[in-house]
Amino acid sequence: MPDAPRDYETEYQRPLPGSLRERIGFDTDRGELTRFVVQLEYRLEGEWTAVVRYDHDGTGDSEFGHDVTEEGLHVDIYRDGEKHATEFITGPLPGGVALDHAEDHLAKNLQRYVKRFEEWHGIRSR
Repeated sequence: MPDAPRDYETEYQRPLPGSLRERIGFDTDRGELTRFVVQLEYRLEGEWTAVVRYDHDGTGDSEFGHDVTEEGLHVDIYRDGEKHATEFITGPLPGGVALDHAEDHLAKNLQRYVKRFEEWHGIRSR
């Protein structure tokens, strides 16, 4: 299982259809978004398992997060609980813009990510 999303000032989960949920967390400093995570999870064998994850850490305090203001936005794709691949989505963006873009990208690509995850894990699509 990948590194679970760390504690954030603001965290919430959004249930999605079927065995899915979206987890979002973010921190701000003086109105500036400093770090975030957007993670799609699938309930598999009683455990929540990462499907894809977008993250940003502009604080420089983490080996896990990437600074989207320097590196751009990407999505990590998970298979069997391990990071399988990374897709680069944009060039450098401000943190708040990147968070919005991550949520939009996930919404547009949700079915593709879920279908691939279900194929990898031998799950019949519902």
